[in-house]
Amino acid sequence: MKTTILYGKSNVEVDLPEQSVLIEPKNIDPLEDHVTAIRTALNNPIGSEPLQDMVSANQTVSIVISDITRPTPNHILVPLLIETLAHVPLENFVIINGTGTHRDQTREELVQMLGEDIVSKVKIVHNHCNDKDTLKKVGHSQYGCDVYLNKDYVESDFKIVTGFIEPHFFAGFSGGPKGIMPGIAGIETIMTFHNAKMIGDIRSTWGNMQDNPVQNMTREINAMCKPDFMLNVTLNKEKAITEVFAGELYEAHDKGCEYAKAHAMFKCDERFDVVIASNSGYPLDQNLYQTVKGMSAAHKVVKEGGSIIMLSECSDGYPNHGNYAEILKMADSPQGLVDMISDPNFAMLDQWQVQKQAVIQTFADVYLYSKLSDQQTKDAMLHPVHNINETLKALEDKYGKDMTIGVMPLGPLTIPYVES
Repeated sequence: MKTTILYGKSNVEVDLPEQSVLIEPKNIDPLEDHVTAIRTALNNPIGSEPLQDMVSANQTVSIVISDITRPTPNHILVPLLIETLAHVPLENFVIINGTGTHRDQTREELVQMLGEDIVSKVKIVHNHCNDKDTLKKVGHSQYGCDVYLNKDYVESDFKIVTGFIEPHFFAGFSGGPKGIMPGIAGIETIMTFHNAKMIGDIRSTWGNMQDNPVQNMTREINAMCKPDFMLNVTLNKEKAITEVFAGELYEAHDKGCEYAKAHAMFKCDERFDVVIASNSGYPLDQNLYQTVKGMSAAHKVVKEGGSIIMLSECSDGYPNHGNYAEILKMADSPQGLVDMISDPNFAMLDQWQVQKQAVIQTFADVYLYSKLSDQQTKDAMLHPVHNINETLKALEDKYGKDMTIGVMPLGPLTIPYVES
């Protein structure tokens, strides 16, 4: 059975045993005319007045976008928002790149994300979570931290958040409120949002919006300085738009999550000895940090003591932000990392991603097919893969001729589960 698995900006074809099980969401055709669909959604939003009726010409307007690690079609959404608000002068707009703790984008990357026309004519700022001068306090969270958000956003008269909705490994679903928190938040707020207790809570998982502490915190913080309007989309495996959700933040996001969940869930009869997974290809598989999302999806259906084979290009290697690589070297085993991060006195940027990864590695072996060097892969306590079929042959020696294999060609675009 030949299977095409998303990898970087292309894919990898893998020849698998016929009994392998394909784990992927329902195929969704793209909208025939996504431009018309977006215009219609902006004029007939969910739980809100039409966008153009909500903004006066003399108001300042902030548009929050997701950064380059997300496949949000900003180049489509942002121009249509500005077109709808054509009565507002361009100098009244500010686009805020929701980098969270990630690096700034280069001008070339911004052009890739937004188009030359927007980059040349509209003010763009990056969120700098460590720079208090660019942040403003908006309240105090019940989860135990002061809340700081980007000053350009807070001080704008009308606030718009964009994004796309997909399953998320600890917030339930992405999009909506996550564009603001952690997208444009300060470091203290982000660290609380990602602390070991929040990330380790059993309710902080794929597809769960019910009493999920991570999702609850992001919604609490959004309410302190709420976006006036949301524009989100859902995407298929080609990153084409399948549906549009616009309007009041919570109501429109809930509708989008319902839609995404209906198409993304995949029931497996049992767990597998081996799960082969992508990280949804570019841009999500740009670095090892992001690859943890694919590992987490595979973790849902691999047997304890089983093996996960990740295909993730990691063209940017380790991320050049935060302490992810440093933390990985601070213990000599995945369990050691879990124990260290679980200590209430431990607090370092990116600990949440290492925590998620280490928990998976205490449950199953993780192999990685990527552009990383063998040493970089081993430094993360992962097993390097150069030939997928040779790796499968070696694993067959471990698990036997009846080895079961699950394949996730689209990675975390799918929410696999086993009823227990």
